[in-house]
Amino acid sequence: MKKAHVVIFAAIVLTGMCQVQPASTQEKASGDVKTLAQSNNAFALHLYSKLADAQGNLFFSPYSISNALAMTYAGAKNNTAHEMKTALHFPWEGPRFHQAFGDLIKDLQKNPKQKYKLQIANRLWGQKDYGFLPDFLKIGQSSFGAGLEEVDFVADTEAARKTINAWVEKETQDKIKELLKPGILTSDSRLVLTNAIYFKAAWLRPFSDKNTKPQAFQVSPDNVARVPMMHQTWRTNFLDGGTFSAVELPYEGYELSMIVLLPKKVDGLPELEKQMTPANLDKWIGKLGDRIVTLALPKFKVIAEFMLKDALGAMGMKDAFTKNADFSGMTSREKLFISHVVHKAFVDVNEAGTEAAASTAVVMEPTLSAPQPATFVADHPFVFLIRERATGSILFMGRVVNPA
Repeated sequence: MKKAHVVIFAAIVLTGMCQVQPASTQEKASGDVKTLAQSNNAFALHLYSKLADAQGNLFFSPYSISNALAMTYAGAKNNTAHEMKTALHFPWEGPRFHQAFGDLIKDLQKNPKQKYKLQIANRLWGQKDYGFLPDFLKIGQSSFGAGLEEVDFVADTEAARKTINAWVEKETQDKIKELLKPGILTSDSRLVLTNAIYFKAAWLRPFSDKNTKPQAFQVSPDNVARVPMMHQTWRTNFLDGGTFSAVELPYEGYELSMIVLLPKKVDGLPELEKQMTPANLDKWIGKLGDRIVTLALPKFKVIAEFMLKDALGAMGMKDAFTKNADFSGMTSREKLFISHVVHKAFVDVNEAGTEAAASTAVVMEPTLSAPQPATFVADHPFVFLIRERATGSILFMGRVVNPA
């Protein structure tokens, strides 16, 4: 059986964009937090457009990527900062931005009695005794809750990699394993900035597993797969958008929901994706209206991994990945650049609800380029010597004029 192509986007939508939740239970976000969330959503759609060219399933956490790069942005200066701000759709720079991001993190986790689980964790992993600038570390701690943990990339790269991966695994409830593959970190690594996010929630109205049955899923006009399809009829928010339909599936507590966008044509997904701008998405969600909906939704699990350097570069974030990078707000010891932005995400949608996790790592290295490979061909007379290194004593010495 061929794997069904399931494309998931805007799977977890904050209550500010939902109509199902009663107004009495909603709390208004501050103006800056709302503006930042809208800017992060614009980045989400922009990045989606860059990743959507790949075939098959797609799932990622734009919030996790924004969060990890926002911490990195705290150390960016000059054109590097300008390019990051533009590519990531950040609305401001400086203290206002960091304050707003910190407030957003708090707002997302503000209700200890919430019926769903949403955990966000950040951490900086720095080379031991490296000496990162106090102002940079202060922003990481105060706005992102990202304390600095020292590791030794130079002396034991593999131990540092395992330490970071273990933290990610723990913070994502064992869903994101081996975020940093062997070879991502080297003895040149100086700083890794990590975000981890974990979400689990039950549907407001769970599907009955008795109604789940194998059903045809049309991957393309000429490719049909059999998948377990969940069924139920419920009253919820729905939109007939002409060329597509949209439905909102709230989670228990009404604070979060899933929005599913379905093109009416089997091969209509590329056209729908082209229309997914921030303005259109806001408009479509704003038009969702109360309807009785007979719903069929496949159960699915998706695990996806990305190396985001090329996608972010195509969005205009160029200097950060080159020797022109300016992260002088992090350290004055040596110039750093971003060598990797790694992202991994997991989602499981079933009769009970949704479980999702993601993590992002930004890896920083010195900009000093590695020496060009040298050429040494001893095809003519040469001198050689044998020495004891500790004292420098030459023990043997000679020359070769004719090896024959």
